[in-house]
Amino acid sequence: MSTQEITEASGYWFPDDDATQRGVAVLNALRRYRSAETAMRRRTRDSMGMGETDLLAVRYLLQAQRSGTAVSPKDLAAYLKISSASTTILIDRLVKSNHVRRDPHPTDRRALVITPTTETDDEVRATLGVMHRRMMSIAEGLPASEARIVAGFLEQMREAVDQVDPAPSH
Repeated sequence: MSTQEITEASGYWFPDDDATQRGVAVLNALRRYRSAETAMRRRTRDSMGMGETDLLAVRYLLQAQRSGTAVSPKDLAAYLKISSASTTILIDRLVKSNHVRRDPHPTDRRALVITPTTETDDEVRATLGVMHRRMMSIAEGLPASEARIVAGFLEQMREAVDQVDPAPSH
């Protein structure tokens, strides 16, 4: 049995009917997408010389910059769910690699904001721009009714996985 056959046999404990077969096909397509996205993230991190947390931080900072929101180290720590010590180490690393700057807060001269550099924005656009355009083209190609169905399905899937709690410790 090939790796793909093993991966796609994941509905085995459910009844073997048409609805289940459709569900398994959809979940397998979703798994293949997640696997491809994970591989893309790894390639992106490698090409930018970053770890997963670094890339998440840069993405968050770029989104905040586009929306005109100043991000403090405390905000970044809360978003990433990491300690203030880990945040300091992360910011030091990103400053050293010229991905972010520490700038004075616009209204509180005692505080700092973390700002992505122009070079980082350019690098992310160069690395991910073509892929994002391809993805947007596919999404824009959906008729409005199908786009609502896909978006609704993905939100329901997000809710389903958000409800998974870790197994209780013994």
